Amino acid sequence: MNYKHSYHAGGFSDVLKHIVVIAIMNEMIRKDKPLCYVDTHAGRGLYHLGSAFAKKTDEFVMGVQKLLSYYHASNSIRSVPKLIETYIRMIQRLGYPEYYAGSPLIAEAFLRETDRLILMELQSEEHRILQKNVRGDHRIAVHHQDGYLGLKAFLPPSERRGLTLIDPAFEKPEEWKQLLASIKVALKQFPTGVFAIWYPIKDLWQVKHFLKSIASLGLESAVIAELGIYPQDAPLSLMGSGMLIINPPWQCTAVLEETLPWVWKALAVNEAGGWRVQKLVF
Repeated sequence: MNYKHSYHAGGFSDVLKHIVVIAIMNEMIRKDKPLCYVDTHAGRGLYHLGSAFAKKTDEFVMGVQKLLSYYHASNSIRSVPKLIETYIRMIQRLGYPEYYAGSPLIAEAFLRETDRLILMELQSEEHRILQKNVRGDHRIAVHHQDGYLGLKAFLPPSERRGLTLIDPAFEKPEEWKQLLASIKVALKQFPTGVFAIWYPIKDLWQVKHFLKSIASLGLESAVIAELGIYPQDAPLSLMGSGMLIINPPWQCTAVLEETLPWVWKALAVNEAGGWRVQKLVF
């Protein structure tokens, strides 16, 4: 497996993913009961935007950097959604503009003393750096293993409340099938858990087929949040991305409906692409 998230850190798909994670965690910590955050493809947790990897693609330029420029150019701070304010404050506190924080560090920022993080990363070098980046926090366990297998090993958590982020590289042709099978296992293990699953929007038929398969599981509650910023005929490998949220917390959907139009306006190239937040039904 050759995928390195360092190439994509801070890109528009990261912006969407991390906004969703923040929206969910914001709602979940409103209750006093402890929770457990599980990350199946954790990466290294913190990315240097001046590195050769990040500079090779400059994806952050069309993502977080463009969003911040739009934010500072806004005529009135009142027009900025609260979720965006939270996102910006958090990434700046975690190192931006020199560094961009990944999902593990963003989730860690929400942890209370009774909460836990379970992080999984298969690549040896990424796992080593991740351990270093979260060292010293007794609430965090880092595992060098396949995240899909970890779903069966670590779910359900003892807290019986939690968010599981599944963010595959989609480097393998069979990734969609493996993802669907893993979601079924995870739901069997932890049917009341909250799950956030990232997916690329490249092949529209493949995305529709995947979401239709998820809908056929008869879930009580599932929402999709999608963001595209490029024309469909652009010579790029990624037109947009989406987040499938299973068992979304109360108010999470409404917050995303308020936020994504602003994000799309900030990031869209010549008003291309689009956004949607809607209940998963077929």
